[in-house]
Amino acid sequence: MSVSLDQTLRDWRDFYAMGGAAAATLVGLMFVFASIGASQLAARNLGAMRAFITPTVVHFASALFVCLVSVMPGHSARSLGGVLGVGALIGVAYCGQILVFIFRRFAAGLAWEDRLFYALIPLVGYVLLLASAAIELEGRPDDANILAGIAIIALIVAGLRNAWDMTVWMTTRGAADSPSAPAEGG
Repeated sequence: MSVSLDQTLRDWRDFYAMGGAAAATLVGLMFVFASIGASQLAARNLGAMRAFITPTVVHFASALFVCLVSVMPGHSARSLGGVLGVGALIGVAYCGQILVFIFRRFAAGLAWEDRLFYALIPLVGYVLLLASAAIELEGRPDDANILAGIAIIALIVAGLRNAWDMTVWMTTRGAADSPSAPAEGG
């Protein structure tokens, strides 16, 4: 028995509401993080900001966008699949740019887990979202929501890990760069 798009979205409403609330909160926290760490974000760190901070905000905002679009009333399978598909294509293209930038500029200094969480997991999230949109266009909303849910989780989990990584980097680097930090050797 085929389940309607309306019924499927009704079943997923709580997930999308919680995911959207989490993503919106995390976007706000990233603004707080950037404000507090503004002294570290000098001109010499603009490349790092472009490669790590901005994409993390974009991924959280993308998760928020998917959640908002999915609970917006009045969608047909075609409209929902189309909007999510366009968003996913933009996300894939953006991740491609970030991947190239990270691997060209920061590859030597990044551990494998940084490459995984900053570049590859978000790309997988957008690819899953693209697959979700295609399945939605085929009229299979149950399967589409499962993939969209996994994509949202991937984007939020990668963003959470990255926000923590940036916070640790910012606090340890700030302590090491401050004039009151003890000099090495003495």
